[in-house]
Amino acid sequence: MFGFGSSWSDGIGIERTYLDQIDRTRLEIAYRSRGGQLILVEEFAFEMLSSRRGIWPALGFVALTAVAAAHDQFQAPLAGPAKKPNIVFFLTDDQDVQLDSVSYQPLLKKYLIDEGLKYEHHFCTVALCCPSRVNLWTGKAAHNTNVTDVNPPHGGYPKFISQGLNDKYLPVWLQNAEYDAYYTGKLFNSHNVDNYATPFPAGFTGSDFLLDPYTYRYLNSTWQRNQDPPISYEGQYTTDVIATKALGFLNEAAESDKPFFLAIAPVAPHSNVEFNGNNLSDAGSLLRVTPPIAAERHKHLFKDVKVPRTPNFNPDSPSGVSWIRELPQQNQSQLDYNDEFYRSRLRALQAVDELIETVVNTLEERGILDNTYIIYTADNGYHIGQHRLPPGKECGYEEDVNVPLVVRGPGIPRNRTVDQVTSHTDLVPTIFKLLGLDPHEDFDGVSIPLTHADLEADVSTRHEHITLEYWGFALAEGQYGFDGSSGGDRSSSFRWNNTYKAVRVVSEKYNLYYSVWCSNEHELYDLSVDPYQLHNLYTTADAPLTNTDIRLNSTISGFPIEKVASRLDALLLVLKSCRGITCIKPWDVLHPAGNVRKLNDALESEYDEFYEEAQRKVEFSRCETGYILDAEGPQEALVYRDGLRWSEWT
Repeated sequence: MFGFGSSWSDGIGIERTYLDQIDRTRLEIAYRSRGGQLILVEEFAFEMLSSRRGIWPALGFVALTAVAAAHDQFQAPLAGPAKKPNIVFFLTDDQDVQLDSVSYQPLLKKYLIDEGLKYEHHFCTVALCCPSRVNLWTGKAAHNTNVTDVNPPHGGYPKFISQGLNDKYLPVWLQNAEYDAYYTGKLFNSHNVDNYATPFPAGFTGSDFLLDPYTYRYLNSTWQRNQDPPISYEGQYTTDVIATKALGFLNEAAESDKPFFLAIAPVAPHSNVEFNGNNLSDAGSLLRVTPPIAAERHKHLFKDVKVPRTPNFNPDSPSGVSWIRELPQQNQSQLDYNDEFYRSRLRALQAVDELIETVVNTLEERGILDNTYIIYTADNGYHIGQHRLPPGKECGYEEDVNVPLVVRGPGIPRNRTVDQVTSHTDLVPTIFKLLGLDPHEDFDGVSIPLTHADLEADVSTRHEHITLEYWGFALAEGQYGFDGSSGGDRSSSFRWNNTYKAVRVVSEKYNLYYSVWCSNEHELYDLSVDPYQLHNLYTTADAPLTNTDIRLNSTISGFPIEKVASRLDALLLVLKSCRGITCIKPWDVLHPAGNVRKLNDALESEYDEFYEEAQRKVEFSRCETGYILDAEGPQEALVYRDGLRWSEWT
């Protein structure tokens, strides 16, 4: 039941009264008094409310009508005592969008997608577990956290600690905002049975973490609760274990007077991984990676399902650059293995799907569902057979970087797809916005659109770019190495010099991917005509053409390829070392006058000389396995001085 504030007037002038907590969810309904007749005026232009404006005989009827009109379009906020909203955050591991795994989760659709917003163009910024998670929980790009790997010295939990991030991430900020913060599941890689207490992760009211080297063992996981010693759960299915722990924390949180944040981070659908030592870097030849394991009750499912046979699945012609271009086409045994690997991932996700239903039902039984935001995403994506790649991640292609994002909660529109570009860097700023907190100046992201008003406004104001970066290795997961060999020597399962910087631009006019590798090879794909990233439009004297018939005389939205590439390179030059607002508004670095905000603006012919001849270019001096500044090439872009030709001021 909605309630009203106690103060309003039917005299001449403007008076306001607010539905309880409406301002918190960004639906502020005011009442104007005009000649004694109350007229409903919504602050945001919801058409369903606008159509209901008129003369009402009683204030209570106004409230009832407003709620009824809005009900089918957005989730109404709670009435009663003003209490900050709760947040439940699901974080899966290695879950794809492009391979269509979400379509095999009917409960995700029922409880979250149909009840909220689904973001089509949501990206991780690093296609690897630990750096992506640190990016997500800090709101900072990986080049600013300098956590760039899953293992020391460049990554993992020890690097997170040594970088001073244990008091500079979301749970600490939540507790400072008087929230209870809970977490169960995988936090970071290399968080293990030896270092879990040196120090304990900060900021949690309650925690129960998976620990290496047992994190990815579906039937032999080890957990560490609060500040207790680790406990082995050998023989129990890991997602069912996390379900019990999540419900325990949820019930504990519901009993508190404080609002809460609960993160639930199952390892599904990540591969089952066994290794010797506490870090993958300790594993050597003992590393064993196999398909994920399903709960017994799900092993019979999807017997005839196969990896989607998209044009980039095991293509006849090689694609990409560097070591990817050298991959052999896969044989039938590998294809059969890929299909079973894919089915195993879908089966492993079924227990996650059940967990979603259990959590939503518990929230409803506790009477707090309508005051709880639920967010669902994955740390990074996954490929199986695309570009001839064995199962794995770590690449910049859509399969690896486009990840699910679904949000439901009070004031969130129902069953709507969002086209605006978002990334993991934006999620902490988004949570701050939901909780009414001011964003930190050093956040590298900005809150995502959540309401009808946000969505309408962001069409013209939101940025169109995503920064992608990666350092180090690529791993072939499963039975086959990159060269097609099976079993035995694991060296064929690693490829080094997989370091690259990339930018995605997604808008109504452009859909582009541009990358520069540490070998100084380039890729440029126009996904509006080449959605599977098969035809590299970037060519140089030392990069021989393939599919020449497709690329000859090509343009991008009517512009020469070289012209577009020069702008993308300058944009990437800013983004690869950006901090704070420059990550959000990189064009302002290049054009301080503020007259260039998006790629289309930069393509004006008056800027040709600046971009194509004068501007520094993205390049590497060498390949490194981590973020080593002197290997990263130029760090600062030149600035355009409005009204002067380049030759006049250099």
